[in-house]
Amino acid sequence: MLTTETTSGLQHALRSHRGKGERIAFVPTMGNLHEGHLELVRRARQLGDVVVVSIFVNPMQFGAGEDLDAYPRTLGADREKLFAEGAHYLFTPGVEEIYPEGLHSQTVIRVPDLSDTLCGSSRPGHFDGVATVVNKLFNMVQPQLAVFGEKDFQQLSIIRKMVADLCMDVEIVGVPTVRDEDGLALSSRNGYLTEDQRRVAPLLHKSLLDCRDAIACGFDNFLQLESHARMQLLQAGFVPDYFAIRDARTLRAVDESTEEVAILAAARLGSTRLIDNVRHSLNPAGDWGMLATR
Repeated sequence: MLTTETTSGLQHALRSHRGKGERIAFVPTMGNLHEGHLELVRRARQLGDVVVVSIFVNPMQFGAGEDLDAYPRTLGADREKLFAEGAHYLFTPGVEEIYPEGLHSQTVIRVPDLSDTLCGSSRPGHFDGVATVVNKLFNMVQPQLAVFGEKDFQQLSIIRKMVADLCMDVEIVGVPTVRDEDGLALSSRNGYLTEDQRRVAPLLHKSLLDCRDAIACGFDNFLQLESHARMQLLQAGFVPDYFAIRDARTLRAVDESTEEVAILAAARLGSTRLIDNVRHSLNPAGDWGMLATR
């Protein structure tokens, strides 16, 4: 596995693969890799001939008071894991490589509407930072496909829309969330949880499953389901940011055209912000036209 910090070095290394018509698969990460990230790498290996993984802790997507400085950086261990999984190239650019003129002089990519709701409401500017750095990384790596986890479902939706709107020739592949045995979605931020908080944390996923089960059983008062879930989370010790039932394609309110719902939640447990989601296909023969107004 070759490691490079520069765009020119990476593009030079990939030139021979392009000349042979090999398919380049890309996995962008912020490092501190866990089993969820490695599953993305495995999927990339299945779909591509050459796998490029990037590690870059992107300052543009961190807001004031967020954990940029404290974000875990474990490059040595990450490199060993990627080598064991058969990644071919590791791209580890510094901030000056990504933002040579500084953050304030950087052209910003904004995906409207999708970026303004859910996590975007409480983290203004976050998804602008995500869209901008992913756009830059796509231009640096020039992959045929890129692999992202479905745990960050809003992020995945934003990237898909950005690629479609900007006519980018990159296939976006989503990979199902990897979970611990008790259902907690794997995340680099799980390491911030205390032992007591770690025991409580799986209740976030349980609240999503309970909501999905209620919908599957025909309960159609979505506002009541959302309110009940938020109350359950509060009683368990979470501070909910949101618990929302949305159209999985648009992330807007469910209406008569909705074919699949995404049930999404974000909540703090102590100082740690956890996110998760599940999806559920609606019965096209059912009476779903009134759901959004009940």
